[in-house]
Amino acid sequence: MVDAGSHGGGRLLVDAMNVLASRPDGWWRDREAAYRRLITQLQPLAAGRPGPVIVVVEGRAGDALAPGTHGDVEVVHAGTRGPDAADDRLVALVEAAAHPASDTVVTADRALRDRIEAIGATVIGPGALRGHLDDRGS
Repeated sequence: MVDAGSHGGGRLLVDAMNVLASRPDGWWRDREAAYRRLITQLQPLAAGRPGPVIVVVEGRAGDALAPGTHGDVEVVHAGTRGPDAADDRLVALVEAAAHPASDTVVTADRALRDRIEAIGATVIGPGALRGHLDDRGS
């Protein structure tokens, strides 16, 4: 399994809603707070990685977060509305990379996994990321 903490020095791109939905901890009651919690949990990981951590957010809760750098984590808006908005944004980010094979995307979405792997990037599931964060005490 790919280590969410240090894979090849490339970017770690996180499908935020997909990661949130992987753990039924009440995130749906306050999505904005859940996004902020995830970004906070990612800070130690981002600070210790050679490459950047980018979190793609969507919807009104995502719109409440300013795009840009939040500590050591970069927040990117999906940019459009719709069921695949974050997926399309993640694919566009990987396609635009100088070296897509060095990117790792965190998602459990099978269709997105297929699209990302077709470009040459690596995909890990939210469980791998959550496990890494849990091991760090985040």
